[in-house]
Amino acid sequence: MSLNSTVSAMRPHIAFFGRRNAGKSSVVNTVTNQRISVVSDTLGTTTDPVQKAMELLPLGPVVIIDTPGFDDEGALGELRVERTREVLRKTDIAVLVVDGTVGLSAADERLLDEFTRRKLPYLVCYNKSDLMPTRPHLNEHELLVSALTGEGIGELKERLATLIKSEEKEKCIVADLVQEGDTVVLVIPIDESAPKGRIILPQQQTLRELLDHHCTVICCQDTELKATLGRLKHAPALVITDSQAFKRVAEHTPADVPMTSFSILFARFKGNLDGLIRGANALKHLNNGDKVLISEGCTHHRQCGDIGTVKLPDWIRKYAGAEPAFTFTSGGTFPDDLSDYKVIVHCGGCMLNEKEMQHRQRVAVSAGIPMVNYGVAIAAMNGILDRALQPVLK
Repeated sequence: MSLNSTVSAMRPHIAFFGRRNAGKSSVVNTVTNQRISVVSDTLGTTTDPVQKAMELLPLGPVVIIDTPGFDDEGALGELRVERTREVLRKTDIAVLVVDGTVGLSAADERLLDEFTRRKLPYLVCYNKSDLMPTRPHLNEHELLVSALTGEGIGELKERLATLIKSEEKEKCIVADLVQEGDTVVLVIPIDESAPKGRIILPQQQTLRELLDHHCTVICCQDTELKATLGRLKHAPALVITDSQAFKRVAEHTPADVPMTSFSILFARFKGNLDGLIRGANALKHLNNGDKVLISEGCTHHRQCGDIGTVKLPDWIRKYAGAEPAFTFTSGGTFPDDLSDYKVIVHCGGCMLNEKEMQHRQRVAVSAGIPMVNYGVAIAAMNGILDRALQPVLK
């Protein structure tokens, strides 16, 4: 896959961790052959995670993340460390950079324990090998590198490529649900909240995968679906809709035509659909004052009629017959303490990688808080969840 054909959420996320001045940023710059991070001899030069999507041979399309030192100090330092912990949630492969002239510290050991606890594939790079008086015995996870001389950088890339290959899974969004030559209808509402001049990422990815699978794809708005279906000589193999149009689409799609949503497809793609289905039942049991978290993985300008902050709360109030209290988060923000909430409603997560989405669901499960995504929730509130799930559960 090329740089242009793989979105960031679907690329392996390789994060570099370690103490301040272990040389993380220098190693990142040497590995990528770019000046991604600012480097200096001053402790704590990297103050926030630095992330870049790029093509890195022989690895292919990846996201490289440089993090602040895990041993940062003071009130501001603790905030930086917290940002580093957030990066761990979306890391596919971790690289611990250690100052080879000093060796493993207590902070490094804590990071290794964290990698093990999270079952993260990892490598330990002893940097500054050119300054090490002796060469230590290395285990299977360790290697010597020098950001200054380039020693070991080629081996690091090769070993990362091996780890990425072992982690790769043959997964698809929709291609396994249709046959080559099938006709698929994508329902894409264009309203005040639709981005001007483009369609959103899950719609783009689904469209591209269907085209790659040699399907005929017809795109229309929900207001034109009935007429579109009426013009077809043969019924489509599948109708896929934006979740907010579920009700109208269900009304105009014949019962014998499979129908689902982009949001449900992406929940399946990222491996968390079963838990989200269980969470849908909690919505109808909400009472006045119950706290509901509505969380989105991306950040965008909120407009009137916004699905997350306007439409969903209105639908939930009507469905539950109650007045819950809503809290909203977006982007990388997601609470670690969910104990105050009765239910979490999450977006489809197209801008978040699989690791991050699974982390959020694990946090909810650990807290005993039901979690549901937009597509599953909207289908349930419209009484069509079983129908919407039928294509993806067959």
